[in-house]
Amino acid sequence: MAVAGLLLTGLPALYFLTVHGCGEEEGRLAEVMAGETVLDAAPEGADQKDRYQECDDDRFVVVGARYRYEGSPEDVLRHYGEVARADGWRPRTAAGDETAPGCFTKPMAGTTAYLGVEGPDDGLLHVEIVADHATSQWC
Repeated sequence: MAVAGLLLTGLPALYFLTVHGCGEEEGRLAEVMAGETVLDAAPEGADQKDRYQECDDDRFVVVGARYRYEGSPEDVLRHYGEVARADGWRPRTAAGDETAPGCFTKPMAGTTAYLGVEGPDDGLLHVEIVADHATSQWC
């Protein structure tokens, strides 16, 4: 049983760290991001399609979830505006202190993470957190 457990947890972690060119620092960042409750806080009536975790060759980390959802984009923005703020996320401001709809920021693991909410497009709602240690700006 222990061997099976190691294979089930160790192989995905090894794949994550080696195939995508990311290291331990990105692995730790991904763990923190994956624990964010906002990824599981879908609007009522949404059914989770999948959840994913990736690391790009440029060493930015992406953790997200996709949901089947037939509600309106306005309902999605209203919902995530509430749940994201309750979880410590703040609306991302652009030039002139204007906020970017569906984009939030939060300090995380020594960098700034960006939460992006898109959709629903064709019945698919996409909730994603992106961050790197190069302090890139997203969404």
